[in-house]
Amino acid sequence: MGDERPDVMLTGLLFYDLVLTGLGKPPTAGEEIWTEGMGVSPGGIANLAVAASRFGLRTSLATVFGDDYYGAYCREVLADQEGIDLSLSRTADGWHTPVTVSLAHGNDRALVTHGQEPPYSQDELMGDPPEARTALVHIEAEPRAWLAKAAAAGTQIYADVGWDPTQQWSRDLLDQLSLCHAFLPNETEAMAYTRTESAVAALGTLTELVPVAVVTRGGDGAVAVDQTTGEYAEVPALPVDVLDATGAGDVFGASFVAASLGGWPLEERLRFAVLAAGLSVQRHGGALAAPGWYGVHRWWQTLEDRELRRAYGFLADRVPADPGPPVRPAPVTPPDATRRPGTPR
Repeated sequence: MGDERPDVMLTGLLFYDLVLTGLGKPPTAGEEIWTEGMGVSPGGIANLAVAASRFGLRTSLATVFGDDYYGAYCREVLADQEGIDLSLSRTADGWHTPVTVSLAHGNDRALVTHGQEPPYSQDELMGDPPEARTALVHIEAEPRAWLAKAAAAGTQIYADVGWDPTQQWSRDLLDQLSLCHAFLPNETEAMAYTRTESAVAALGTLTELVPVAVVTRGGDGAVAVDQTTGEYAEVPALPVDVLDATGAGDVFGASFVAASLGGWPLEERLRFAVLAAGLSVQRHGGALAAPGWYGVHRWWQTLEDRELRRAYGFLADRVPADPGPPVRPAPVTPPDATRRPGTPR
């Protein structure tokens, strides 16, 4: 019999995302701006879950849904549309699903969120966590008890970290990396936590703390070291027009895990993650912008740039013969004007 464990286990806060694009500039007090586009999608931890599931990974998500329209919509999309296992998740009576409005302008976005802390903690949702091949984790200042249990049971932990609003960047948080197989911060976070002046210097410090260290650099790509294989890799970003950067880091992380579970060389893992993130920012929303195998296959089949075809030549052997049906994008207003009626996405 094959390995029936989930490929990826996740827990965290879910959001209902409303994304407004084409602002041109951030709004100022008292000003009304009309946007060119709008999309809706599950967000937060759903970004990682959908990105992983669309690469064919058995994905288990432990989160909390409110008993409202927003929670029902997110549950339907994740379970019925995306095939994500929600058996560890709960619906909370009388609790409002957090809602985030994302104002996307240029290559960045501003977020406005309404919500409250969920009535169930991560540790309550996970309990004694089931065995899983990997877990994608957002580490915070307060360690989660379930994380140590999962690591002790043999689950490989892939972690990222968020912006510290206190800007203290306490190195105590890095103590949790002793439980982790891989750490994937962006360069701002990496330099702040390691007290270094460059992404490469930060990477050097992180290699002393975790077997696989990756530092993402936005428009400059990513750098990584895998001490388990002795590899170092540095890859550039793809030249793309950014519509909405929401969730791009989550798509990068899930894609890196998918490639890692496939046993790919480090450079291929990095290029694949950079590609998936680059494809995602050309769509509205976070979770439903994830390209999956279908999106990667379509990009590869239509790619004409000779240099990129050489750099990504490994995809000829990596993309499944059947990449699956077209992925379902976020509902948007107006519809994608670049697509002819009747053609698949």
